[in-house]
Amino acid sequence: MKYLTIISLLISQLIVIGAKPSIPRDAVAVLYNSNLPESKELAEYYAKERNIPAENLIGLPLSKNGKITRKEYQATLEAPLRKHFTDKGWWNIQMNNEGVELATRNKIQVIVTMYGVPYGVNNDKTLKLPEGMQPNAFTKFNCAAVDSELAVLSIHDFPIYQPLQNKYFKKDANFGDVNQPFYMLVGRIDADSLATCKRMIDDAIETEKTGLWGMAYLDLAKKGAGYTMGDNWITEIEGKNWKLGIPTTIDKNKDTYLTNYPMKDTAMYFGWYTTKVNGPFINPDFKLKKGAVAIHLHSYSAQNLRNPKVNWVGPLLSKGAAATVGNVYEPYLGGTHHFNILHDRLTQGYTLVESAYMALPLLSWQNLVLGDPLYQPYLHIDGSGKEVKEDKFYRACNMAYKAWGDDIPTLVKKMRSAAHKVNDARYLEVVGLFRRYQGKFQEASLFFSSAQKMNLLDSDKTRNVLHVIDMLLESGQKEQAIIACKALLIKIKDTPEAKTVQARLNILSPPPPPPAKPADAKKKKKTPAKK
Repeated sequence: MKYLTIISLLISQLIVIGAKPSIPRDAVAVLYNSNLPESKELAEYYAKERNIPAENLIGLPLSKNGKITRKEYQATLEAPLRKHFTDKGWWNIQMNNEGVELATRNKIQVIVTMYGVPYGVNNDKTLKLPEGMQPNAFTKFNCAAVDSELAVLSIHDFPIYQPLQNKYFKKDANFGDVNQPFYMLVGRIDADSLATCKRMIDDAIETEKTGLWGMAYLDLAKKGAGYTMGDNWITEIEGKNWKLGIPTTIDKNKDTYLTNYPMKDTAMYFGWYTTKVNGPFINPDFKLKKGAVAIHLHSYSAQNLRNPKVNWVGPLLSKGAAATVGNVYEPYLGGTHHFNILHDRLTQGYTLVESAYMALPLLSWQNLVLGDPLYQPYLHIDGSGKEVKEDKFYRACNMAYKAWGDDIPTLVKKMRSAAHKVNDARYLEVVGLFRRYQGKFQEASLFFSSAQKMNLLDSDKTRNVLHVIDMLLESGQKEQAIIACKALLIKIKDTPEAKTVQARLNILSPPPPPPAKPADAKKKKKTPAKK
């Protein structure tokens, strides 16, 4: 009841976002591998849970390998699927004014590829560029993600030596309203196991009842000019989150979040840029919040998506993510999902697959969308939906920042009052994060200090000190940050978070190399070879 009281105290003028309509269920086709019983089982399970007509399930005898050749793709996927769509009367194929055969009508808007369907088309070195065409970064290879090829299934004889422009890119409308029947949106429910895939479906459906509530964690690359675009996307997400009342922590260090970093209630994660999963995501006890959207940008993040310990897509899904995106092969930064657009569309209430494709400039390229494509995680960002106990704090923050985000004195007063009324230090920590975002480091430090004193758990205390250390580094006070790390280590030396602080200290003040081993005083005599 105490949170209900706080929520009622925080309610004021709210920004209400109209829920976006979902994709019609009869416009969804489900593709599975008939050579793999688990693939069929998953397809039938998904169709039942999402009320997709049984006649929209398509089983094809496919390779059990994750990646196949171009010839295999054309023979086992492209040709049979085109025939299936034609035989079913799902589309009309006609020639346009440029002489290209493509769909002018298409009943199917979304294809859902299931666990067991190949996800990559390998590079074919025998395919040559047309005479006179100069090679460039995008024509260097002809490999592609299977799902990205299926998105342009209706376009016949398109040039496979280069990607196609996505005309849905940057749109802000439901796919059914843009009149692009020549494209389809393709999402994938795939992971390390059938159990993980079913959990992804269940979590998406369950989260849609309540909405996705929790902390957001963002991670900049900070690696120089070539990375500016990606860092700008994430910086934009931080600002948008505060307007939406989504509490956000951002790591602005060159390295990613460190080992055992005490993430809590992680509902959203956007970060980059390392090849291997690391930081808190390798902690055996770490789990993302149910329904979480967790994405790490890397050229090959989905290269081994069914391996829960390699790259990023597989590990994030194994840690509880309901939705992510990734790349099977090198997409180049401009050719991957633009995080700022993806985040914007998701938080407007669009489905996962619509949001992902509005954020994607190219098709017939390297990108995958993982999770229930129909999932609408932020369907209740306006404060509607079923209320559950674990979400009430985040609902209160959502209301407070929408109501008083531009009235700092009132916001601070209300959040401080809430913290003491219900004895919850999170209100103080969130205000500290907000003031840090606004560049008010001194004031933020006071809130983090107050939160640290009020917190009961060592992990929460440590996280608030780490916020202060990050601000010291951001303001160029490296020596003070080193002193703070050493002082904190003394207090938390026996906790898991000590590894986080020690790792930060080792980066700031690398330990000296171990002493060299003394050379042997006498050289070993060589044993004479036997004659």
